Amino acid sequence: MNDAAIISAAELRRRLDDPDLTIVDVRSSPAYNGWRPGGEARGGHIPGAVSFPRAWLSSVDDVEVERLFESKNIVPSREVVLYGDDAEDVLAVRTRLTDLGHAGVRTYDHGWAEWAADETLPVERLPNHDKLVHTEWLRQVLEGGRPEAAPTGPFLLFHVNFGVPEEYEEGHIPGALYLDTNRLESPDDWNRRSPEELEQALCSLGVTRDTTVVLYGRDTEGHANEKWPGRRAGQIAASRAAMILRYSGVDDVRLLDGGYDWWVRAGNPLETIIREPAPVSSFGVQIPLRPEIIVDIDEAKQILADRQSAALVSVRTWNEHIGKVSGYNYIDPAGRIAGDLWGNCGSDAYHMQHYRNVDNTMRAYPEIASNWEEAGITADKRVAFYCGTGWRASETWFYAYLMGWQQAAVYDGGWFEWSKDPINNPIEAGEPA
Repeated sequence: MNDAAIISAAELRRRLDDPDLTIVDVRSSPAYNGWRPGGEARGGHIPGAVSFPRAWLSSVDDVEVERLFESKNIVPSREVVLYGDDAEDVLAVRTRLTDLGHAGVRTYDHGWAEWAADETLPVERLPNHDKLVHTEWLRQVLEGGRPEAAPTGPFLLFHVNFGVPEEYEEGHIPGALYLDTNRLESPDDWNRRSPEELEQALCSLGVTRDTTVVLYGRDTEGHANEKWPGRRAGQIAASRAAMILRYSGVDDVRLLDGGYDWWVRAGNPLETIIREPAPVSSFGVQIPLRPEIIVDIDEAKQILADRQSAALVSVRTWNEHIGKVSGYNYIDPAGRIAGDLWGNCGSDAYHMQHYRNVDNTMRAYPEIASNWEEAGITADKRVAFYCGTGWRASETWFYAYLMGWQQAAVYDGGWFEWSKDPINNPIEAGEPA
C-alpha cells in the first residue's frame, strides 16, 4: 500500500468536519458503541464515523452490501477512510470497495487502539452503551468473570416473550428465568399493570430495585394475522419489559443486543432446565419510582398542544400512519393521532427493521438520532413514543434512553386507546401535508 493510501492521526483529526470525507469504523457494533473488547484506553469511535462491521461482508449478500455502503455514504464519489482494530478486517473492506470501483480509499493504519490512547483526540460513544450488552460480555458474566461494567450486586437474566413458556422450555440461555410480559401489562388494554400488581410480580420474580436485570428475546418468523403475533417479537417484548422495569424503579436494566439469536450464532450453549425464581419480600422502593417514563392520554394531549417543545411520535409503519391498515387483528380503526410525528418502525407491527441493523442488532445510534432530527424529534423536547399498544414504542424509548435523552417516555395507551373515542380524540388519515 503506498503512502498516499495512509492517513495519519493528525490529518484525520484536522478533517473530522470535512463534508467530502466518510470515515468508516469496521469493528463490531458493541465496540463502536463504547465497549472496550480489547481493553483499549477508551471506548467509542472517531467522531462522525459510520459503522460498517467487517462481518457484514460475509453475512449478507452482495446486493445488500452495496445498499448498505450507499446508505452510509460510502460511495465512489467520496473519499473514504477506514479504521478498526484488526488489519485484516480493514483490508477486507478496502478490497471490497476497490472491487466496486472506489478509488479514494485510505486507511488509518494505527487503528482504534492508538486513537483511544491519545487523550487529546476526541471520541464519541453511546452514553449508556453499558445497558446494551453483547454476547461475549454475558458469557463472561455467566461464567463468573468480571468484564467491564460487570454487575455490582444481585444479577438476574430473563428470557422474555408474550405467553409462550414452551419456547423457554425448549431452550434458553443458561441460568435464564422466564418472564411473561403478561406479568407486567394487562391483557385488557395492554397498559402497564397497577403499582400493586407490578410489585407483586417483581417480588415473585426475585427482582428488587438493586438487581441488575438483563433481558433478551427470541425473534421468530410469523405474520400479523396469526392469533397472537406478538409472541414472535421477542426482542420487542424484552424492550417492553425493560421500559416497565425502569418505570417501576429497577436502576440497572440491560438488554442483550441481538438477543437469543446472537447468543446461538456465537456458538454459545443453551439449556432446557426450568429454573424457578427465588421470591423476595420487598421491591425496595415505592412503585413507580420513575412515573415520567410513561404518559397517559391527558399528558399525550398536552404534548400535542405544545409543538415547539414536545412531540408525540408514532412508531408505526407508513401504512398504519396513513390509515391504510390498523396494523393489528384486534384493532379495527385505522389512522393516526392528529398532530403526531412519524417515527417509522419496520415492515409491520412486529418488526423494527428501521431501528435495527441488517444483523438484527441495534442500528448505529447516530443514524437513529439523525432520522429523528429530520422528523423534528430531538432530545431537548418532551418526547413520547406511541404505537398500537406500547411495544414498538418501548423499543424506541430504550434507544433514546441509551442515548441519554432525559425527557423520553412512552404513551402507554397508544393507538388502541386513542382510536376508541374519535369524537374526543382527533384522528387523521391519508398522507400528511
